[in-house]
Amino acid sequence: MTAEVRILDGNTFVVSDGSGDIAASPTDTAGLFSYDTRFLSRWVLTVDGRRLSALSTDDMQYFEARFFLVPASGTVYVDAKLSVIRHRTVARGFRERLTLLNHDQNPVTLTVCIEAGSDFADLFEIKDARPKVGDYYTRTRDGRLVLGYERDTFRREVEISTSEPALVAGDSLTFEVRLEPHGEWSTELDVVPRMLRADGQPVVAVDRPVRGVERMRQDLSEWQAGAPQVGCDWKPLEATYGRSIVDLAALRFSPVIADGRSLPAAGLPWFMTMFGRDSIFTSLQALPFTPELAATTLSVLGRWQGSRVDDFRDEDPGRILHEMRYGELSAFEERPHTPYYGTADATPLYVVLLDEYERWTGDTALVGRLEGVARAALDWIDDYGDLTGRGYVSYERRNARTGLENQCWKDSWDSVSYRDGRLPGFPRATAELQGYAYDAKLRGARLARAVWGDPAWADRLEREAAALKERFNRDFWVADGGYYALALDADGSRVDALASNIGHLLWSGIVPPERAAAVAEHLLGPALFSGWGVRTLAEGEGRYNPVGYHVGTVWPFDNSIIAWGLRRYGFKEEAAQIAAGILDAAEYFDGRLPEAFGGYGRELTRYPVQYPTACSPQAWSTGAPLLLLRTMLGLEPAGEHLLVDPALPKGIGWLELRDIPGRWGRVDAFGRGRVETPRAGPGRPSAGA
Repeated sequence: MTAEVRILDGNTFVVSDGSGDIAASPTDTAGLFSYDTRFLSRWVLTVDGRRLSALSTDDMQYFEARFFLVPASGTVYVDAKLSVIRHRTVARGFRERLTLLNHDQNPVTLTVCIEAGSDFADLFEIKDARPKVGDYYTRTRDGRLVLGYERDTFRREVEISTSEPALVAGDSLTFEVRLEPHGEWSTELDVVPRMLRADGQPVVAVDRPVRGVERMRQDLSEWQAGAPQVGCDWKPLEATYGRSIVDLAALRFSPVIADGRSLPAAGLPWFMTMFGRDSIFTSLQALPFTPELAATTLSVLGRWQGSRVDDFRDEDPGRILHEMRYGELSAFEERPHTPYYGTADATPLYVVLLDEYERWTGDTALVGRLEGVARAALDWIDDYGDLTGRGYVSYERRNARTGLENQCWKDSWDSVSYRDGRLPGFPRATAELQGYAYDAKLRGARLARAVWGDPAWADRLEREAAALKERFNRDFWVADGGYYALALDADGSRVDALASNIGHLLWSGIVPPERAAAVAEHLLGPALFSGWGVRTLAEGEGRYNPVGYHVGTVWPFDNSIIAWGLRRYGFKEEAAQIAAGILDAAEYFDGRLPEAFGGYGRELTRYPVQYPTACSPQAWSTGAPLLLLRTMLGLEPAGEHLLVDPALPKGIGWLELRDIPGRWGRVDAFGRGRVETPRAGPGRPSAGA
């Protein structure tokens, strides 16, 4: 199987095989995608009727790739007289420069053909293997090939043009090429997707100019130069950091209402759009590095805040959206994502991010403008989030047909279970939601005093937070196990599985000091900690599966939040151990941490086991190394100053992070590895020899 090559820019991306060809089945993710629609499902190059074989692929930048090809020989031997180079750049669509080189002493005449095709599949149709119901058309327009699809008022087209004359017939473009001895021929192919209204006019959302490749390179260079710089004895950490900064640049998405600014899209291929929870968590992780992402996330999510009760979209006044989509199924309300609000955590997390952003940047102007949004979010916690009247944020979808069952970050169907594997009923109140609500109330109280000038409201929020903490520690604590239940079920009984959610409770601060050590011991114990990271569900639980999406895999994002929580309670060495495992895994993934990987114990595997359908790059996995740097260096804002309290694994050696932006201007942080952690081999970010 030829390895996939992925290039992207915002929510437009191309997935091809190693030769640059696209030959997608209805259920795989090869193709050109933009705004949740596959605009090309076939893009196959032939020379004299033969497919080409890849010699190598140059993954140049996140937005461009170069393929070096020769005609397929049918044997293992390559003695080609012809070579082909495809240089592809993605922007609003993509541009491909096709170059043929004749290495022979004799002239040659060749027939070069590009076969194009599109199923115009909605991403949800690919995931669910749903058939199309509209009509396709193929047209020739001024020498250009136009592929189209329409269903009532919904129209999508992709237009393909060339710089050299081509014979356009059916769904192919054919060139008759004569190459002189040692001669060269090239053409540029432009592939431009279009979202159209019924009258053929473009939808404003995507009718924006295409950036040239030089401007994209300059933009990336400026982005990298603006981020803090890392120096380290352990070079793989430098590489992982560099990859994270570049992948954050790749995942930047600019909705029309963002006024040209960017927030993180969630992940390729399934989630290249705006997600409330994912954008918030990624912005939190990246605050010490690229705080502008948080500013855009807060502004855009604030503008889309829920304003009414809408059962189809699970919308409430004050609720922060879960997901925004632009595809066919959403347009015809076969999916509720325009936007969809079915998440219980994004709303309190919005307030958490708003406070953390102000603590880092001192940007009281933005916080002042968003006071109304924050008040509505905090009101939602009690007015709409408490479905049972017990004082806990819980969830139950009102859209029973296409809404999400689980509306926490572990949002797959089987992620919340009892120890014996049974699934609880609804509403469900997962543990980490209560921690987020507690934290949001305390942070809202701080902002009410420091920025909004409402001390009475601050006092009320603090009283509510204290009462929530008291009842939470009464109702969720599993005394005979020394940990917190995963959730409460509909009748208030404990859903008693041991899961990584307990680490989020440390991050939120809802755990009393006398119980923190027991929680930390579980997180680093053999049932949860694999050696590479903390599993989403403990080994031995009824539904544990080391390659189950939320029931045993290791999520780098999850671990970065857990490490942050451990540092909050003073467990420096434990946080360093988690950081060592995740950063060690990153080396095996060439610096790009996937969404999740297998939860097998490290004693069983010399390398982390791939999870087959993990998004990569994925925003909050990209942000995980950034947050781990923060936790290892112990970075914490304190007024106009940045505190530094390093606790690094020995194998990292000397670490410096220069030009950290914040309300203090730009400062540097330094640390040296002194924490003994288990190691798997030489050169890993763990213990010394």
